[in-house]
Amino acid sequence: MAFGDVPLVEVWRGGRLESLHRGHAVICDSRGVVESWGDPAAVIYPRSSCKMLQALPLLETGAGAGLWQKRLALSCASHQGAAIHTGAVSEWLAEMGLSEGDLRCGVQDPSDVAERNRLICTGDSACQLHNNCSGKHTGFLMLNKHLGGGSEYVELDHPVQKAVKAAFEEVTGEDSPGYGIDGCSAPNFATSVGGLARAMARFATATETDARGRAMVSLREAMAAHPEMVAGEGRACTELMRVMDGVAIKTGAEAVFVAMIPSKGLGVALKITDGATRASEAAIVAILSWLGVLDGQHPMALKRLGGPLTNWRGKAWGELRLAEGFC
Repeated sequence: MAFGDVPLVEVWRGGRLESLHRGHAVICDSRGVVESWGDPAAVIYPRSSCKMLQALPLLETGAGAGLWQKRLALSCASHQGAAIHTGAVSEWLAEMGLSEGDLRCGVQDPSDVAERNRLICTGDSACQLHNNCSGKHTGFLMLNKHLGGGSEYVELDHPVQKAVKAAFEEVTGEDSPGYGIDGCSAPNFATSVGGLARAMARFATATETDARGRAMVSLREAMAAHPEMVAGEGRACTELMRVMDGVAIKTGAEAVFVAMIPSKGLGVALKITDGATRASEAAIVAILSWLGVLDGQHPMALKRLGGPLTNWRGKAWGELRLAEGFC
């Protein structure tokens, strides 16, 4: 995957280049690639950036008919495990006659500071509700009830994952060359950076003319309308979506980022080769600003690109810059 990557983001300290992040970035419209840096054919694991693809069968089959927007956003989320997230997941499970024990995502300590402090003070333990993927898994469980599959819905040969793979390959326009097991135990199907951008363009240009189009519109609009459910306070996805108009974005582990831009009919996908989140956040800010859908001088943008980097005493020590030739 690293072959063909190019410099995208630089870290400068004391007037010298200290670190360099290489990667791939692709912008697609409904016809194909309109701009790229690096190799659009580079094969990656999209990780959590593709959760809206994994949620498509939930709506296309009718299993999720009538779901509230917040629950749709949660089905695409990598959340902080805050009370708003765990409470929403718990209620959703209960309405299906299920519980935390039916999840297969595993226990994860919450990233949300208030919830982490609550657990420490009360002596309670983290549970699967706190897992950043618990919303996606609750969507899997709702789909599973509709399909009548067994309890181990994360297995590759399970009807839920077969439906996910079929939708994934159809929307990326590529046969997946393989899969890896994600942090939440679900299969994560590989695709090219260009294929992932193509999928995002299809979400961006979707209309409510058929089941897939309706599902795509519902998911992208839910994400944009409820960014607090997609990630959480202090997170790039939440903070950046709040200052854009109708643009839905989503990060994934190991420095993947995607964007759906309905106003321009564009989809974006990027991958930083070394897996650095600081670089993927800077790169998505750069692309969104370059496309004119994000004010690059907004504090939420400057927080990730263009503003000073400071130490624990608040002293500026350097900055993130774009590599020459990128955006």
